[in-house]
Amino acid sequence: MVNEYSKVNAKRLIPSNQDIDNAMNALRGIVVETPLIEMPELAVELKLNSLHLKLESMQRTGSFKFRGAYWRCMQLSPEEKINGVVAFSSGNFAQALPVATSLVGTTTKIVMPSDAPPVKKTRSEGFGAEVVLTEHGNRGRELVAAKKAEQISKEENRVLLHPFDDRDMIAGNSTVAVEIVEALRMRSYPLPDNVYCCAGGGGLISGIAIAFARYSPKTRVIPVEPKGFDSTGQSLNMGKLMTLHLAKTSICDALQALSPGKVPFACLSSLNMGSPMVVIDEQVCEAMALAYELRRIILEPAGAAPLAALMKNAKLEEGKDIIVIASGSNIQPMDFIRYIE
Repeated sequence: MVNEYSKVNAKRLIPSNQDIDNAMNALRGIVVETPLIEMPELAVELKLNSLHLKLESMQRTGSFKFRGAYWRCMQLSPEEKINGVVAFSSGNFAQALPVATSLVGTTTKIVMPSDAPPVKKTRSEGFGAEVVLTEHGNRGRELVAAKKAEQISKEENRVLLHPFDDRDMIAGNSTVAVEIVEALRMRSYPLPDNVYCCAGGGGLISGIAIAFARYSPKTRVIPVEPKGFDSTGQSLNMGKLMTLHLAKTSICDALQALSPGKVPFACLSSLNMGSPMVVIDEQVCEAMALAYELRRIILEPAGAAPLAALMKNAKLEEGKDIIVIASGSNIQPMDFIRYIE
């Protein structure tokens, strides 16, 4: 799908092949090359040709976010490092960013919604971030947190970093797909027909989509979002950025963006994406339980949403080669037990 927005902005906003190569070269040995595990028993049950899970749940700080955070922080100038950076995040980026800034020699302040999972606040502070909590009431929690982060940036002269609406973040996240392609080729497996990936603000899925467009043009990347938070899907279907009204809640706390970022949308709308999918909390819980039952994989709800979408869409995938991106594992043990039960 190509619209006027992407035609005008694509060249400026979309990471190039050179950007992807630069990020991949810089991140080797710094990020974890996460496992790509085959799920033959589930593939047989669903009548797929093959099924692999990419376990970004085993990445540093428990999610894919470290990739983009580290590559973006590598672009900071010596002057920018003096006062550090500030960002808003419900938790996964909040944990990844302080680790990245510590590696490049600067500091992090994170603005986080007060209803973010407590484990994510605790871990963010443990990784070295100074956390500022915001109350959002019936307003979009990311909008409130983003406004506070912008205020801190001006007052403290910190570099304001966006967790997903950033060209360098997307280039860093594209390395997930590069690793998948390299692993499949090494094992003499076919490149995938479809890749199921959570959308949220779009920072991960846009990086994966531009990389697969380069290495495997046949591959379609399918955006997956929780019901009530399908802003990426609606934006792609309408051909323009859509902003949702806050009306529902979801256990997928990492996928509650009310609108995709401009840069991710420019990437996604310039590509031939798969049809967006929506999942409900019950389906996500079933997928979390299935991943644990089959391989003892612990996923947070957002990380299990793509697997839930595949289970929902299985009849349309018969005979195909499928990749599922398991994006994160940051969840409190008692919540995990409650969801899978």
